[in-house]
Order: sequence, then structure tokens, then C-alpha cells
Amino acid sequence: MGTKILVTGGGGYIGAVLVPNLLEHGYEVTVVDNFMYLENSLAAVCSHPSFNVVRADVRMMDIMGPLLKRADIVIPLAALVGAPICDRDPFTATSVNRDAVVELLKLASKSQLFLMPITNSGYGLGEADKECTEDSPLRPISRYARDKVEVERILMERGNAISFRLATVFGMSPRMRIDLLVNDFTYRAVTDRCVVLFESQMKRNYIHVRDVARVFLHGISECARMRDQVYNVGLTDANLSKMELCKRIQEHVPALTILEAPTGSDPDKRDYIVSNAKIEATGFRPTKSIDDGIRELIKGYTMIRNTRYCNF
Repeated sequence: MGTKILVTGGGGYIGAVLVPNLLEHGYEVTVVDNFMYLENSLAAVCSHPSFNVVRADVRMMDIMGPLLKRADIVIPLAALVGAPICDRDPFTATSVNRDAVVELLKLASKSQLFLMPITNSGYGLGEADKECTEDSPLRPISRYARDKVEVERILMERGNAISFRLATVFGMSPRMRIDLLVNDFTYRAVTDRCVVLFESQMKRNYIHVRDVARVFLHGISECARMRDQVYNVGLTDANLSKMELCKRIQEHVPALTILEAPTGSDPDKRDYIVSNAKIEATGFRPTKSIDDGIRELIKGYTMIRNTRYCNF
């Protein structure tokens, strides 16, 4: 029997890319998802004999317990992702993003490997011109970031785990999210030819969704030397401000007009430069650049013109 992987939230933006990759690499994959966005993002893998799917809420431990017992590796992707949706329903956000993962950790055996996606928005407002490494202080501002930081602390105390502090993800996925920053700005460039910016000089780091899938596979193959550690995962050459990002998009959509608003504030306030040297030292290198992502998004938005592809 092959290695069995349990992926919660496997029908989501990252999972819809990751799950087919896991199957292609010979793993047996069980996905648990409530499919709250009515997605059919895993339709293409339903014919795969090593794919199993359970429609359920990840907080239902009477369902999750037996599924967990059969898993060698657990990848908890299920979450209410982003500050706006968490602020709208804070109780559900914390119960899914933090508490459900903590309950899984309590039920799991120490032999089960956990690969956990954590947001690098936990760095909050970093120090000017100073890179955030995995040893930098965490200053999470939003509920989403605070819950993720707390999960990471518990995860590292438990052991047999790898935490990936993901940069802002971009790129096309079978379960698309237009509300992520690169995806959003490119959508506005394609459809409106205009982007209005506030806090335009605030910087953050970025990573393509396909490279996120690759880093989970990398963590599995290199778990002996990577376990019990935290890794930033992003593009070293893409610590960009919102204005810098828009100017990159403008190179691909010359008709784009960029306007700066005098007021406005990001609910998940963040401004930092991130070092990805630690993950790169393990041999992992992203394969997709910001420009690669913008080009594919422009093609994707020829097909997509619908705000249902958001976590709003």
C-alpha cells in the first residue's frame, strides 16, 4: 500500500492544484471539504483509483477521527482565508482555522507527519529595509494571521511537522480566487483598465500556487531534514509594493491606469520584506515568476468574468 495523505480543504484554491500533483506522484489521497463555494474543482481526478473524497465539516471529529487514523501524512488546508471573511464571521473563522487543527493534533499519533500552511502576514509591520527571517518576531494584526500564528506554535511544540509560511499566493487554479492581490489587480487591469491603490508603498512577498503545491511535495520528500522547522515560502525577487506590482502588470496591460487614493486601509495590514533563503537552502526553488503569473491570469480572465471566484 502507498503512503496515505489526508488533505482537508482539498477542493480549495491550493488543494485543487496540490491534490492532482499528489496523485501523480503515487500517493493515496483522501480529501475532506464542505465545498462551501459550490466548487467542482476536483472533478478531473474523480476517476483516479487512489482518490477519495468526503463531504464534511472539518470540525466534526466523529468523522475526522477515523479518517485521521488511516493517514500517514496530514495537510490541513481547510480554512476561512483572509481578513475580510474572518472579520465577518469571527467565531467560525477561529473554530476552523485554529481549533479544528488543534483537535486533529490532539487525536493524531506522533508518527503522523503534518505539513501546515501558515501565512507570512504574521510578520505584520516589519522593520524598514530589514528582511523577515523565520527567527524574526511575529506581530500578527488580523484575526486570520493571529489564529495561524497560534496554530504554528502548537504545531512546533507537538513535533513531526513542517510549517510553511506562505507568501501571498497568485496564479490560476481550478478553484479560482480573484480576491488575492496579484489575481485581483490583474483582473481589474483586464476588465476595468484601472486600479485604485491605498497604502501603495506597503510591501509583501508573493508565490505562485503551483510552487505552493511543489513545496508540499518537497517537504514530503525531504521530511527527514526539514521536519520540526518553519520555512518562509516565496519569490526572492518579488518583495514588491502594491505600486511596484501594478507597474509590473502595466507592462503586460499598457492601457492600465493606476490611481492612488488618499484614504483607505488594508484589514490585514502588512508591510515587510521576506527572506526565503532557508527554504532555498534545502534545494527548493520556485519555477513561476510574477510575470509568468500575470501572463497566465490575463489568459484566464478571458474566460472568467464573475465575482463568485472570491472568498468574500
